[in-house]
Amino acid sequence: MGQKLGTYSAVYSGVPWFDDRGKVVSAHGANIIKDKGRFYLFGEAHTDTSNAFAGFNCYSSADLYNWKFESVALPVQKSGKLGPNRVGERPKVMKSPKTGEYVMFMHVDTLGYKDQFIGYATAKTVAGPYTFKGPLLFNGKPIKRWDMGTFQDQDGSGYVLSHGGFIYKLSDDFKSISELVNNAFGSGFESPALFRKDSIYYFLGSHLTSWERNDNDYYTSTSLKGPWTKRGLFAPEGTLTWNSQTSFVLPTTGSKETTFLFMGDRWSFPKQASAATYVWQPFTVSGFSLSIPKYQEAWQINLSTGVASPLVNKVKTIENTDEQRITYTGKWQQSTSETLTESSSDVKDASFTATFKGSQISFYGLSRPDGGYARVMVRDRKGKTILASIVDMYSKYPSPGLRFQSPVLPKETYTLTVTVMGERGNWSDKRKSNYGSTGYFVSLDKLVIKE
Repeated sequence: MGQKLGTYSAVYSGVPWFDDRGKVVSAHGANIIKDKGRFYLFGEAHTDTSNAFAGFNCYSSADLYNWKFESVALPVQKSGKLGPNRVGERPKVMKSPKTGEYVMFMHVDTLGYKDQFIGYATAKTVAGPYTFKGPLLFNGKPIKRWDMGTFQDQDGSGYVLSHGGFIYKLSDDFKSISELVNNAFGSGFESPALFRKDSIYYFLGSHLTSWERNDNDYYTSTSLKGPWTKRGLFAPEGTLTWNSQTSFVLPTTGSKETTFLFMGDRWSFPKQASAATYVWQPFTVSGFSLSIPKYQEAWQINLSTGVASPLVNKVKTIENTDEQRITYTGKWQQSTSETLTESSSDVKDASFTATFKGSQISFYGLSRPDGGYARVMVRDRKGKTILASIVDMYSKYPSPGLRFQSPVLPKETYTLTVTVMGERGNWSDKRKSNYGSTGYFVSLDKLVIKE
């Protein structure tokens, strides 16, 4: 690892992404700002041992597929409200049209979530470094709320959102609040995101289920001041928003149309640094109707036209029953349902290995309520590890699909090994309710190779 690897030709959801250094992209609770023709992604860095603030990362991209690590845009402070053993979440960056300065907003708190406020930081350049300034003030007082988001309207005006549906208008320099535009319109409504198409505003948010996913809702209005009308779900009921939580919506406008990109997080507590992934999907927007009717594992966007389309690849499939191509170690069992045949194991250190010649490999499996963590490694023909990540096989409901996707590599012989770690995601919320996996299973449906 650490060397420059291959590239991606599409947006892949629910799998680890590798940056230009060969490291897993760590940018959760994120947003994207476009600056001088380039996209800048800001999000939470994490560790696998604690939810304490570990900094906010910045990545850049020309195509929304391939991400270059730019910097830790705002690191852990030596002391104070964003110092050690504090919480910093959901960074959002906007550029003030008046000052030309870049302003980052975030939720600041204690690890016990008892000192919440919306803070801000500033920078002269988009990638930073950002200087933390403290609480964002409204009438001289901090805004004592947690989950937050931002929205910049067509006239350049900036707004800060908070859980429940609060909308605050920023001053021209984006460093204070000038007006409370809208009061809360829903309880249990967090991870807020807002975008506009034509004359309609769409306000998205999730329910309160800790790190667990749920069916997110949306509201619409023709004015930020409301009234807001609840429209219901924007993903099919029971899919838990395709196993994700709303973070941001990015409009991408081309010569033919605008694609509104849903950016969601697939959290994986406690391994938020190594196993949490992203769900990015194109919205279908028509009038007051907003939906992601079908989950696309891989899709492309033409930045010139603004048109999104599914990825079409010529690939070779290796089924889990092909023991000439796949070597199993440890105890594995096969089961068959109406939708798939899977090989699975919950025995620590059980593994499967496949050697292939090609340029890209995908691993498909069944995420399930008793799914655990899998360690994935790709080695070259000399035995050197070139890709490594952890994959979370947990889902509240059985969900077959793509679990790991390598970038396009130089065409040669590689070996993929997937190992049962004997670990699982479990957590408790502030009410001491327990969530997460009930087992350690790792599942294999098939491998897909681009030759």
